[in-house]
Amino acid sequence: MPGYFETVPGGGAAVALDPVETSILRSLAVQLLELIGPGDEPVEGEDPLAALFAEGPSEAPADPALARLFPEAYVDPTSDPAAPDKEQLAASSEFRRFTENDLRTRKREDALSVVRNLDALAAAADDEPGLVLKLLPDESRRWLGTLNDLRLTIASRLDITEDDESELLYALPDEDPRKPMVMAYLWLGGLQETLVETLLP
Repeated sequence: MPGYFETVPGGGAAVALDPVETSILRSLAVQLLELIGPGDEPVEGEDPLAALFAEGPSEAPADPALARLFPEAYVDPTSDPAAPDKEQLAASSEFRRFTENDLRTRKREDALSVVRNLDALAAAADDEPGLVLKLLPDESRRWLGTLNDLRLTIASRLDITEDDESELLYALPDEDPRKPMVMAYLWLGGLQETLVETLLP
């Protein structure tokens, strides 16, 4: 199972990761956590229930990567950005105010789960190199979310669209400065695809 997920009898998934792959995945997940942000801690003495109903931002993030992670809900992506539909923008703004905080929390928790799984694997590998990462079904879903978020982030940084996922990405010369990120993007895609297959009934 080197490099790709396989189904584990009884549910869950497993993948063999060497120390370099483990380190790369952990670094990417930590960078994703930094991009998403730490989240708002409740003010000391404030009712924690009130924090649950706190409103989030109403405008899309300026960072293109965050804009892909937290897209506009009601705006047609094919519409002219210079002439946006005001009703669609208003609906998206309202939707974002009441959903983005929760979405950020979920993405943060998913990425933290990935980091913890990798840390546990690295600690175990100190005693027994070559161990296989095994995930429970719930952990698999968290990994799937994080792998998707990582690919969206890298695609944004490289200005990759779905139409670019072709032979052009594989054909980049080694001296192209984008090559390492493109290879990570393609590798994450393979992990994501095989992890999806383990979750299918």
